Amino acid sequence: MKLKSQKLREIAPELDPLRLGSGWKLEDLGKVQILVESTFGDSHPGSVHLLELVEKAREGIKKAGGYGARYFTTDICDGESQGHDGINYSLVSRDMIANMIEIHANATPFDGGVFIASCDKGMPAHLMGLARVNIPSIMITGGVMDAGPDLLTLEQIGMYSAMYERGEITKEKLDYYKHHACPSCGACSFMGTASTMQIMAEALGLMLPGSALMPATSPDLREMAEKAGEQAVWLAEHDLKPKDIVTLKSFENAIMVHAAISGSTNSLLHLPAIAKEFGIQIDSDTFDRLHRGAHYLLDIRPAGRWPAQYFYYAGGVPRIMEEIKSMLHLDVMTVTGKTLGENLEELKKNGFYDKCDAYLKKVHLQREDVIRSFDHAFGNDGSIAILKGNLAPEGAVVKHTVVPKEMFEAVLTARPFDCEEDAIHAVLTHQIKPHDAVLIRYEGPKGSGMPEMFYTTEAIASDPELGASIALITDGRFSGASKGPAIGHVSPEAAEGGPIALVEEGDLIEVNIPKRLLQIVGIHGKRMSMEEVEAELEKRRKNYVPHPVKYKSGVLKLFSERAVSPMKGGYMKEE
Repeated sequence: MKLKSQKLREIAPELDPLRLGSGWKLEDLGKVQILVESTFGDSHPGSVHLLELVEKAREGIKKAGGYGARYFTTDICDGESQGHDGINYSLVSRDMIANMIEIHANATPFDGGVFIASCDKGMPAHLMGLARVNIPSIMITGGVMDAGPDLLTLEQIGMYSAMYERGEITKEKLDYYKHHACPSCGACSFMGTASTMQIMAEALGLMLPGSALMPATSPDLREMAEKAGEQAVWLAEHDLKPKDIVTLKSFENAIMVHAAISGSTNSLLHLPAIAKEFGIQIDSDTFDRLHRGAHYLLDIRPAGRWPAQYFYYAGGVPRIMEEIKSMLHLDVMTVTGKTLGENLEELKKNGFYDKCDAYLKKVHLQREDVIRSFDHAFGNDGSIAILKGNLAPEGAVVKHTVVPKEMFEAVLTARPFDCEEDAIHAVLTHQIKPHDAVLIRYEGPKGSGMPEMFYTTEAIASDPELGASIALITDGRFSGASKGPAIGHVSPEAAEGGPIALVEEGDLIEVNIPKRLLQIVGIHGKRMSMEEVEAELEKRRKNYVPHPVKYKSGVLKLFSERAVSPMKGGYMKEE
């Protein structure tokens, strides 16, 4: 088989001299040529250390007889973008990074790719990009940061900030927490979107077994990066492409793992968008179907007790898969050239679990303290539910594993706000009372880019009076760190004239997680029949005046014009 890079050298005479001018040696030109794409940059802890992994991957590529060329598309940090309009650029950055990967891979010839990222948008962007270009590829993830003193982790800062705003802790105490929550590089140490998507990459079969969500400071991660570089050359030589590996069954496996780990609700944006690049259709209903009856096993924050570095200590993705093996498709292909079932059997023999157990022993825990057995699960209804009704005809998502049981069935009084800033002010100044439903609208993809409502969720969840007595309902989304009675992705969104735009002060909202319902059941405090409610909503539709378009230029204008529903992945459609 003649490599793509060598075929294009024959028809592009300027290619060789330009690469020689870039530092390639003459003998490198005839080698297997591997694109090494990463989000390395000084943007945040999840990407600042990736250059080291890039170089380790290049060492592996060189050892296997190939040549690795470095390309970079730095991502942004959702945490650094919180609390201001910077967060509006978060979701669209995913699509832009995927676009740059397409450009990098297709503008010049490469035989394979190594893709390296850690965080919320960089991870799904790389998975979308490698699927789109479909050259033999493997992912390396940048792992997770260490926890701080007393196991302090970043998702607690929102809680402490809200406590400070309410006068419950001093400025000095808040500053201490802020200065010690990120003691190392790596993704944030909880089961947020970054950690979830690292796990999803391995669950899809696109990483070496056991390599997702390692501690970013661990020498094991560097070793895995080098091995991944070697494997990229093998994949190129065998012309084994992502679309030869990933199937619908691969995505079903990933969603079952998502249920077991109580993964981020943002996965409902990312996995459908990734699947679309593979030519596979999944949506929110796929998640709801597979989560029903799924066993939730993981005791990692925000739903559980421990920081995310303990996930690897307990055996990582392979241990989760061992526990839920009866619910997985073990015959799917992976980047090892072997099936998932074969990989799991090999890990039992090669000392992987012994190494993990040694790490766990150092923190005085047993494996079952972090990853429960299948028969002793926290729950057997997965971790998320898709709610539908006249408030969300296309659906809305809730992570029920972090919702107080008191809020599983409730009828609440609507308190609508047209932006997050007004809503959080109302929460912090005690304008919101028990049994209210805080609605934040015009924050969907077309409204403002679909930012996270992180600070508002933290303000509610950390309030002893409100945390188990109100709901937050939005057409925006939440951080993977969010906990409490939060319902997001309400579709259609307000900017499209969805029913959430029609809700008025005092309307009655029913939330019923067991029955998967989210509906308006009363008008201005009076309970009515569904027919009467619909008649009132129809009157309001006739008088509805759309909000002015928020962005009139730039990338957010493009995104607002082209973004599909959050229930389909929130990606930018081509036409």
